[in-house]
Amino acid sequence: MTLTTSETTPHSPPSTTRSRRRGWLGPLLLRLHFSAGILVGPFILIAAISGALYALTPQLEQAVYSEQLHAPETETSLTLAEQIEAADVYRGDSSGLFAVRPAPEPGDTTRIMYAEDGLGPSESRAVFVDPGTGEIRGDLVVYGTSGSTPLRTWISNLHRNLHLGDAGRLYSELAASWLGIVAAAGLALWVVRIRTSRARKDFVRPNRTHRGYRRLFGWHTSIGIWVLLGALFLSATGITWSQYAGANVGSLRAALDWGTPSIDTTLGGETAGTDDHAHHHGAETAPTGAANPATFDAILAIAQRENVNTGQVEIKPPAEPGTAWTIREIKSSFPTEGDSLAIDGTTMQVVDRIDFADLSLPAKLASWGISIHMGVMFGLANQLVLFVVAIGLAAMVVLGYLMWWKRRPAHDPSTRMGKPPRRALSSAPWWGVAAVGVTSIVVGFWLPLVGWTLLGFLLLDTLLGFVSRRRSRTP
Repeated sequence: MTLTTSETTPHSPPSTTRSRRRGWLGPLLLRLHFSAGILVGPFILIAAISGALYALTPQLEQAVYSEQLHAPETETSLTLAEQIEAADVYRGDSSGLFAVRPAPEPGDTTRIMYAEDGLGPSESRAVFVDPGTGEIRGDLVVYGTSGSTPLRTWISNLHRNLHLGDAGRLYSELAASWLGIVAAAGLALWVVRIRTSRARKDFVRPNRTHRGYRRLFGWHTSIGIWVLLGALFLSATGITWSQYAGANVGSLRAALDWGTPSIDTTLGGETAGTDDHAHHHGAETAPTGAANPATFDAILAIAQRENVNTGQVEIKPPAEPGTAWTIREIKSSFPTEGDSLAIDGTTMQVVDRIDFADLSLPAKLASWGISIHMGVMFGLANQLVLFVVAIGLAAMVVLGYLMWWKRRPAHDPSTRMGKPPRRALSSAPWWGVAAVGVTSIVVGFWLPLVGWTLLGFLLLDTLLGFVSRRRSRTP
């Protein structure tokens, strides 16, 4: 099959007609790239802009919540028990103690986290304590096991579901799923055109001498090739968060034993797989087991002698009587630290452990991919790259609509927009139509919002082409 976008007339010689039939894939990709961009463009635009904003949340958090996150450095340090007691006094209630995150660095605060009635799913209340003096620096409702602040949570939910709950997640799944398809089709078209162009350098940087449609096309093409890898990465990792395709990815990983194991807190129970996205949307409940404040210090001391040796850790009391305490590293930046322990609070013996270094490569790649997507793996550099890619994607959507506008017929006031590329399936052989249909169905099982919408597009496009031909034959 030849990727070509050449047109022929009804009076073309037989050899040209055969070439046209062989060249159906290129026009199909062009029409798919155009139609998907027009229809899915608004979703990609919203996801890109909100994603760019989310990439900046670490800096925004530090500026907005500096009082809560930081405290003056002191030469003395209180025990975790003393800090917990200070938080209990502040709240006037010691029940619902959910987790403790010791201050990771000098100048940081300790988070004492509580489960409370009236909070939303996965939310808890964090009391920020000065580890040197026990002063309460503030309290905030935080989200998930990542403990994201209200600002980050609001931006995250905007990016994830437009604050519309599960129904809104369809928007982000549609954007993430189709982003990869549109990008791949654009790459194929870019390869075809750069091979036949005399000015190949115009395909990697815009030609500033061009005007009108050619100028817009140059910017759209150049930006696209530079953000291509980022777009494909964001699409692939974003799909793992999605409602339907994400569930399929999770099932596949479980079937191949590529999941990340969770710590076993039971005595003789089975270890279950955990959700790699738990730090983003984990569901948490209030513990019902014993939570003696003094035990937190003992658990931390034991863990530091084992494998939990970073400053960024979280300690949780037993979820219910008869289960173990857990302590885990929550450092997701490079080098990733994800070791965890389960400790019997009665005997102070380690009953289970997970070392990040022992995880399978697919499990590590999933963890790293999520951290990069969230902009936390490589710190500021990671955030800047994500911001640039997101802004580039948003610019490409806007340029695409401007190109559509520019292609409208200048002497036909009844036509407000440009004409779409010609239909391709009408010139495809029967096996080509069948292959495209089967591919859509297969993709639909794994990526429902891609496969089924693609199949619908192909059926509608074929029907419109049939109607158009019937009208053209009518005297």
